Amino acid sequence: MAERMLQFVRLSQQTPDKRDAAERRDDFGEIYQRFTAERAAEQSSRCSQCGVPFCSVHCPLNNNIPDWLKLTAEGRLEEAYEISAATNTFPEICGRVCPQDRLCEGNCVIEKGFDSVTIGAVEKYITDTAWDMGWVKPPTPKQEVNRSVGIIGAGPAGLAAAERLRLRGWKVTVYDRYDRVGGLMIYGIPNFKLEKDVVLRRHAQYAEAGIEFVLNCAVGQDVTLDELRQKHDAVLIATGVYKARDIGAEGANFSGIVPALDYLTASNREGLGDAVPEFESGALNASGRRVVVIGGGDTAMDCVRTAIRQGAASVTCLYRRDKANMPGSLREVKNAEEEGVRFSWLSAPEGFEGDAEGAVSGVRAVRMHLGLPDATGRQQVEPIANGGFLEPADLVIKALGFDPEDLPTMFKEPALTVSRWGTLKVDRRSMMTGVPGVFAAGDIVRGASLVVWGIRDGRDAADQIEKYVAARAATPALAAE
Repeated sequence: MAERMLQFVRLSQQTPDKRDAAERRDDFGEIYQRFTAERAAEQSSRCSQCGVPFCSVHCPLNNNIPDWLKLTAEGRLEEAYEISAATNTFPEICGRVCPQDRLCEGNCVIEKGFDSVTIGAVEKYITDTAWDMGWVKPPTPKQEVNRSVGIIGAGPAGLAAAERLRLRGWKVTVYDRYDRVGGLMIYGIPNFKLEKDVVLRRHAQYAEAGIEFVLNCAVGQDVTLDELRQKHDAVLIATGVYKARDIGAEGANFSGIVPALDYLTASNREGLGDAVPEFESGALNASGRRVVVIGGGDTAMDCVRTAIRQGAASVTCLYRRDKANMPGSLREVKNAEEEGVRFSWLSAPEGFEGDAEGAVSGVRAVRMHLGLPDATGRQQVEPIANGGFLEPADLVIKALGFDPEDLPTMFKEPALTVSRWGTLKVDRRSMMTGVPGVFAAGDIVRGASLVVWGIRDGRDAADQIEKYVAARAATPALAAE
């Protein structure tokens, strides 16, 4: 082992420099600077190169993290990139948006006592350097094969599958109902976490490699699922989940109460230069308004930090549990607090107040306390008697999570079966739905989850699609069906 490793005993953890909160409130640029070569090598050298790398074990992609940390510490960046890209379709995106504090870094063996290795920042540095140096190549196959796949959805799962199959010589066509490639990476995640050119350059690279993109195409309206099945050897459904969970409280129909994704999409479209009437009218613009965001996940953090940058008069996050029990990244909470967001912990909405014009004027909420654990081990929340209060608001954003849309109805294919949560049912080994030759992956199967899990599912689905089509080709009776 190189002597330069195991330096955690003498070097402290250092994260990339972060722009001052007062400065970053005024724009949507990414808040973290890139590591210098010296800093990246230094921080990589803190890795203990442990025999059982829990960082890899707890990464959904099982990235070979200790290997590329060692190569970075030795200055062998092109090799580090090759190792990173071997298991991860979008390492530059995961380095930016993954909740490393809950995954790789949170399970680093030196975390207790020495602080973890800054894995995400090094991952971002490696791949950004690779782009700058021209090491990131389009997934051009060495040999074309006479096989075709249609992929519904241009988000993380769909793109990961597209890249993997195209590299193996397949003809790949990706269908998406939106006008840009990327799914929630383009319209759901704000620029201060993921600047859009990082996503758009992947689109350009994949198009150069021969992947065909059919945008503004809604399956079930512009083309049927049956038509795609006739056109392609296999079809992959990777639509994600976009249906916002609602809150059935009194006054929920007042104007000024909006779903999180509508709000974030308007902001991202405006940043991309699109005409967004709802933003211009103020319906989805927080400028000068008292904003209350309901929820405690990463989407809620995206909303509160976006509202700050839009010039909101005040921004408050209502969450029914405490800070230690929130599902979102604590790193994002810290960034939000620095930027001026106020958190009202242990607060649950009960209803909404409105003015004479039918616009929301406040959120009726009640103080909560944590009770006994439920069957999952998580503490239940219970209201405090006489703990009601009113939180003034001109704009309320509901960040309560996402559910699947009714795909059997949308796609006009009743043979697609769903779980009790509305997600598509698949065979857990083959990843195939109840419709022969139609596979599904990502959030539409798993439920709302992380980008990194979408990548994992898309890569796995590509492998299963290839096995299925090869088996059919080798069995005349199946091929004739």
